[in-house]
Amino acid sequence: MTSFRQIALVLLVLIGAPVAAALAQEASGVPLPAVPKAVKPAPDANHEQLMRSNHMSLLKHKRDLTVHEGDRTPQYSLNECVTCHAVTGGDGKAVTVADPQHFCRACHDYVAVKIDCFECHASRPGDEDKAAGLAAPGESAVAALSDYLQEVEQ
Repeated sequence: MTSFRQIALVLLVLIGAPVAAALAQEASGVPLPAVPKAVKPAPDANHEQLMRSNHMSLLKHKRDLTVHEGDRTPQYSLNECVTCHAVTGGDGKAVTVADPQHFCRACHDYVAVKIDCFECHASRPGDEDKAAGLAAPGESAVAALSDYLQEVEQ
């Protein structure tokens, strides 16, 4: 049978640990990244923590489902991420990944991790994916790939 003390200790650890960690980071003087808020509400209450912990695994899983199985559902798609997290610049338009204010760059720059998603995908809503013009595998795919590579080289 669980005692009151054990429950209180568990609650203290669960609630106190994140607060203590935040205070330790603040007290250490190490600046934290300034992460822009999403422009749309989170799809569920656990979204922020889920993404902080697992976004790369989810994106890789989504990539595999999309590329290998043709599953193009919006859940965990890069387009959905960009649409919800678009940061607008001084001109009122969403910034590209070249801008340090881009949502993804806030954390990626902080931890010195290169973002290579946007070498093929659009980094702001409304822009056409660079890869969108590629045809499905077949005779025209080679021509489309050749055109794409020539465009990238310019």
